[in-house]
Amino acid sequence: MRLLFVCVGNTCRSQMAEAIAKNLGHYANSAGTHPGNKVASNAIEVLSELNIDINRQRPKSISEIDITGFDKIISMGCGVECPQINIDIDWNLKDPYGQDLDFYRQTRDKISKYIHQL
Repeated sequence: MRLLFVCVGNTCRSQMAEAIAKNLGHYANSAGTHPGNKVASNAIEVLSELNIDINRQRPKSISEIDITGFDKIISMGCGVECPQINIDIDWNLKDPYGQDLDFYRQTRDKISKYIHQL
């Protein structure tokens, strides 16, 4: 399945979703409407606990992504509104940015569960 994960900053949730989906064998990408400067260190850490390395991933703008050809475009739940993008699913996940590792783990586990349900 070809999956695109979209949020505002593309530093936490969508980055984790991209990596988890790829780890499960999907083609995946992620982007933000206003991307941050780097992937959140807590996102990197909680994925490393699953032996998923995202050290080389970087926040990307939605304008960098060819949005055609994806089977599902998924919002992480941050009120993303892009006139040029049809969001198929909104997972309504709270932003873990600035939260502790346990909150990141909970978010990671929810993302993993949702991807398995696709």
